[in-house]
Amino acid sequence: MDTATTNVPKVIIYTTPSCVYCKMAKEFFRKNGVAYEEKDVATDLAAREAMLAKSGQMGVPVIEAGGTIIIGFDQMRLRQVLGIA
Repeated sequence: MDTATTNVPKVIIYTTPSCVYCKMAKEFFRKNGVAYEEKDVATDLAAREAMLAKSGQMGVPVIEAGGTIIIGFDQMRLRQVLGIA
């Protein structure tokens, strides 16, 4: 987890080890100084169930940013939700 800027909402990313878009999202967070909590739904059953309850689907990444659910790596939406120019 990286150091966050003070005004950025809490970010949780639901991932699997082989997910290319998950890796892209995590790199986006690192480049923009966004701290995140990663939950591997391939091995963490509770995280998988939480992701399914929040998103209604099993595809990853699912990103929760300040209570907003973003399905997939949508860089424009992430910038908007996180206040990144």
